[in-house]
Amino acid sequence: MPIDDQLAIVGRLAFAAALGAFIGLERELRGYPAGVRTVALVAMGAALFTEVGELLGEENRVAAGIVTGIGFLGAGVILREGYTIRGITTAATIWAAAAIGMAVARELHLVAGLGAVLVFILLEARPVVRRLDDLARGRLRETIAHEDQERPENDR
Repeated sequence: MPIDDQLAIVGRLAFAAALGAFIGLERELRGYPAGVRTVALVAMGAALFTEVGELLGEENRVAAGIVTGIGFLGAGVILREGYTIRGITTAATIWAAAAIGMAVARELHLVAGLGAVLVFILLEARPVVRRLDDLARGRLRETIAHEDQERPENDR
């Protein structure tokens, strides 16, 4: 394979790693287990597997293997603690990063870049969702308290 083609692949791997690191930054800043390095490695690894699969003419098999392998990796970060399940968002982040890496390898740079931005935005939506939830719960508590005050004493 000519050196120019190899350098192009290395460039795509670096781009996939950079997008993965961008996504992993949110996880890292929030103290979750899969941070910058993990998500960057997943995106870059998926890109590399996709590149090699394309060179070997095994694109579909390699793509299926990536999805399966990332599923196992994601399952490793999911924990059940009583009635609470932790790690699902981190697992989904790893899964999305692999898809972004595959998109980079297929030279879908715009798709991969905007996909990474969308993943980051969705991960950053958590504080907004929590605020909305707190606001809704506060209003619900106010409504219940108001209804209790209006209800006759013997109906309470």
